[in-house]
Amino acid sequence: MLRAIYRAAWWLIAPLAVLRLFLRSRRERGYREHIGERFGYSAGRLPEDDAPLIWVHAVSVGETRAAQPLVDALLAARPDARILLTHMTPGGRATGEQLFGNRVLRCYLPYDMPRAVRRFLRAWRPSLGLVMETEVWPTLIDECKHADVPLVLTNARMSARSFRRAAKFGAGAREVFGGFTRVLAQSPADAERLTALGARNVAVLGNLKFDMASPPALIARGRDWRRAIGARPVWVAASTREGEEELVLQALAAMNVPGALLILVPRHPQRFDEVAALVERKGLKLARRSQWAPKAMPGTVAAAPAPALASVSGASTGAPGAASAGSAGSALAALPQDVDVLLGDSMGEMGAYYAAADLAFIGGSLLPLGGQNLIEACAVGVPVLIGPHVFNFTQATADAKAAGACAQVQDPADLARTLHALFEDKPRRVAMGAAAAAFASRHRGATARTVDVLSTLI
Repeated sequence: MLRAIYRAAWWLIAPLAVLRLFLRSRRERGYREHIGERFGYSAGRLPEDDAPLIWVHAVSVGETRAAQPLVDALLAARPDARILLTHMTPGGRATGEQLFGNRVLRCYLPYDMPRAVRRFLRAWRPSLGLVMETEVWPTLIDECKHADVPLVLTNARMSARSFRRAAKFGAGAREVFGGFTRVLAQSPADAERLTALGARNVAVLGNLKFDMASPPALIARGRDWRRAIGARPVWVAASTREGEEELVLQALAAMNVPGALLILVPRHPQRFDEVAALVERKGLKLARRSQWAPKAMPGTVAAAPAPALASVSGASTGAPGAASAGSAGSALAALPQDVDVLLGDSMGEMGAYYAAADLAFIGGSLLPLGGQNLIEACAVGVPVLIGPHVFNFTQATADAKAAGACAQVQDPADLARTLHALFEDKPRRVAMGAAAAAFASRHRGATARTVDVLSTLI
């Protein structure tokens, strides 16, 4: 009965979903592109192409970046195979294009409707499907089972909050979660909750995000930025969400650290202009990363512009690791000392923002949004601050706090006090940064373990 209601609901929702795409495209044009793919009308493979195809679904930017070490490892382990990367958002698609270029195929995952999913599976004929973290689509799971496509929930997590919601569906939830061929969980707590919901063949392999490494060139770019910024105290507020920038700016005003520079990096690129306007309404001096152009010096090469966000089906012409402004080999003009906020309005440069900062605050956590990934900041060796709402990253946050890599704050006033204390106490700040790097290094290895398990299914 639940399955029938769910499928009927999609017939009612689908027209509204398309309308929502066009409404969202007013702020991010990518939402009006490739709409046919969302109903399973994708190019697919040529009929004579018999190479194994490994399909990896990563919803948006965060999941795509988390999938990077796994995709790279699969390409190395199975050079005979093709990789198809699917997404739900233009940001995720653009990130996939930036990270992998023409090494992978790409399209949008169709809506969870039987005919759309069947068209997708017939077009691509995957040998194995991997869905990242929390992607549980009942019809997709059913249709993969009917098509004999092994489907693995990879890097799986299940917060206590999500578990309580899913458990309300009783036998329906157990049927859905039991449809996965394997479930590869991040932590024992995740595995326990997923098993209670009916998941079978559950293994604890760790968190793939610990294997994410910012390229050395990106770290060098951030160091170049820091030299151009000068000796000022610098902190970054990373992956902030709607409503949080106001709170972060309150902390900036109250922290009482003379000359401090805030690097503010909104999570969603369609909000860059909105956040810039907010900063200026506060009477703060703003500089934008996109307009802070490198100053060409004798013997240096001018940097290329940031890569375009648009992408196309199939192979991409973009090359991974393409240079962007401020890369090694370019000398930056000094950032004016009266700039209060540097807006991080670029894609794919988070590692550089962390490398340019003394401290990192991780967004999505001052409001009840579940938090964002703190592991990348730790891996760069930056002390981490995070708000109280971290239900999507409970284990990683608890482990980072226990390692001395992270401090948790409760509100903007507490964030301001903690920033002030850490900027006043350099030895503590340095110790936290060292603890953060050690914490990230200690938990690596999930990618290799995951590839070992998946090799038995291809």
